[in-house]
Amino acid sequence: MQLEDSRGLVAVLRGSIILIMCCWGASVRAAGWPIFRGNPALTGVAASTLPDKPVLLWTFKTGGPVKSSAVIGEGKVFIGSNDGQVHALEFDSGHEAWAFKAASAVQAPPLLANHSVFAGSTDGIFYALDATNGHQLWKYTTDGKILASANSVLAGDGPPRILVGSYDFKLYCFNATNGVPLWTYETGNYINGSCAVAGGHAVFGGCDALVHVLDAVTGTKVKEIDAGAYIAASAALAGNRAYFGHYDNEFLCVDINAGNVVWRYRDLDFPYMAAAAVTDDRVLFGGQDKALHCVDRATGKSLWKFPTGGKVESSPVVAGGKVVFGSDDGFVYMVSLQEGKQLWSYEIGQAVASSPAVADEKIVIGSDDGSVYCFGRKS
Repeated sequence: MQLEDSRGLVAVLRGSIILIMCCWGASVRAAGWPIFRGNPALTGVAASTLPDKPVLLWTFKTGGPVKSSAVIGEGKVFIGSNDGQVHALEFDSGHEAWAFKAASAVQAPPLLANHSVFAGSTDGIFYALDATNGHQLWKYTTDGKILASANSVLAGDGPPRILVGSYDFKLYCFNATNGVPLWTYETGNYINGSCAVAGGHAVFGGCDALVHVLDAVTGTKVKEIDAGAYIAASAALAGNRAYFGHYDNEFLCVDINAGNVVWRYRDLDFPYMAAAAVTDDRVLFGGQDKALHCVDRATGKSLWKFPTGGKVESSPVVAGGKVVFGSDDGFVYMVSLQEGKQLWSYEIGQAVASSPAVADEKIVIGSDDGSVYCFGRKS
């Protein structure tokens, strides 16, 4: 493993505004989408509403399929591409502000924190970039590919700590400012999904079939919960419960304090790879059975199921009474939260595995056709 700091200690915390940004309070989420799934708990619920019939506002063509998901903040959209670049686009126009060339494909969604963009690549390198100009601040080389977004946690008055998992079986914690590793936590297999942070815990599933619950600051193990099959999806945290699907065709709700499974949902025999959106009373998730599922949060009982023409690995986002997501059938869909009725769709024509980012009444999403799309209100 190798740590490279090309610019030294390039930044300090910029006062209370940056501290608030790193905490992603509700007021900040209303103005942006700085992390995969919108907040550190990865619940996939937007503060913004959406128009009834979004229109295409702009597109941006990259040099390869866009499996990464966007984050939005500081007036920009940040997203990776299989062309090996992290692209920064002007949120209003889609014009490219800067691009950073990594050594391999960037399929992991970036993280915007501490006025920096953090993103991993398929060759296992984790980058920290200046959000203003894309200059590399530091990088760290792991021993496995990085496919999931990083997360952030504050520890006292120091800089944020950045958490990210790798296919080398380890969850890493870095000093956001200089990239110094503060701790690592080793599991029994690949870490494919993102780590959720809430209530002082860092929670993630692994391909070792375990839900790992750690102290978010120290990395100390709090609990391990057997899920029964390997977990590729990112877990969402709400009310001391983790919600996630696994590869043995089940979706689970787990009590992270008690360490037990509260309920299991099973429909057809297809894996669940997408992250869930969790509201006060519902949980929504896509499956390789070509459908979006909505279940009761307390019981796991099915409320409705929306079929598509392809597997759904795009993680849904709830915005008001609407749910938006992509499908491998080449469509972006918007359905009603209440009953799963289709409200709108847009045909891209190639698979949409990228998850939507929602801010300022706009949807930003990537596609295997190599483009980034922004939909919003007709002017």
